[in-house]
Amino acid sequence: MIDADFGGGVIKLRIARAGEGKSGGSRSIILYKKDRRAVFVYGFEKKDKANIGQSDLIAFRALAENVLHCPDSTIAHRVTSGSLIPAGRTEGGEDG
Repeated sequence: MIDADFGGGVIKLRIARAGEGKSGGSRSIILYKKDRRAVFVYGFEKKDKANIGQSDLIAFRALAENVLHCPDSTIAHRVTSGSLIPAGRTEGGEDG
């Protein structure tokens, strides 16, 4: 469930921690285009940071413009080169 839609393909999701619920848990910033692509780009603990700043949002929107509209072949190349890591896979290439 989307916690906040910042526009420009940038959304925030709440992630519950065991025994604490969603309100005090973690947050993640996702670049998102419905039925097309979702890319995790940033995670933080609410206790450490209440929200992202305006300069962060501007940078995430610019990144979303690039990542969400590039061809699948470009994404595949970035995965092969290691600059993008598919969900469920560690940086070492193992499924996790």
